[in-house]
Amino acid sequence: MGKKTTVSPMVKEALSNLFARPATSKYPFVKAEVPEGFRGKQVYDISLCISCGLCSRDCPAKAIEMVEVDAKRRPLFHLDLCIFCYQCAESCPRNAIKSSALFELASIDKSNLVVHPQASAQKGSGVQQ
Repeated sequence: MGKKTTVSPMVKEALSNLFARPATSKYPFVKAEVPEGFRGKQVYDISLCISCGLCSRDCPAKAIEMVEVDAKRRPLFHLDLCIFCYQCAESCPRNAIKSSALFELASIDKSNLVVHPQASAQKGSGVQQ
């Protein structure tokens, strides 16, 4: 009788995965689609803001600080501290803070992760992205 050869389970697994489709996406070469309700970078509309400070008060990460712009207190967002819970948007009575699909926020300079409120005259509509 002939001798029966056995194939190692590891070799079987390697061969089965050799011809299988990749389990991962081709990101960053193919942009990822974000699902509905995704919480990306905050979009702040200064023209809707009433300077109440509720966003800063309710932020659990203390990532929002109120600063003077056009003689009014406006929110300044520190995205390096933000946990993207969007309590700020929920607390805002005028919906001046909204979510976006922008999630590529990696930076080697922390100053790039600070969203400064800009005066309405500088940006036209006052929308900060």
